[in-house]
Amino acid sequence: MNFIKIILAMLGLIFGVMLVFWLIGVVSSLLWYGFWLGLVAAIGYGGYKLFTKAEKKLVGPGTAHDELGDRDYSLSWEEYDRKYLKK
Repeated sequence: MNFIKIILAMLGLIFGVMLVFWLIGVVSSLLWYGFWLGLVAAIGYGGYKLFTKAEKKLVGPGTAHDELGDRDYSLSWEEYDRKYLKK
C-alpha cells in the first residue's frame, strides 16, 4: 500500500510540475501576443496621427460638412441657371 502511495505522490508531483509549466507558458504567450498587438496598435495610431497632421496641413482643418451645407439645393432650375450658368 505504501508503494502505491509513493507512486501516486510521484505522479502527482510530475503532473503538478507540468501544470505549473503549462500555466507559465500560457501567461508568457499571452504577454508576448499582448506586446506585439500593442506594438502594431502603436504603429497604426502613430501612422494615423501623421496622416491626419498631413491632411490638415494640405486640406485644412474642419470637415466637408460645411461645404456641403453651403450648396444651393433650394434653388429652382431658373435661379440656378441665372446665378451660375449665365456668367
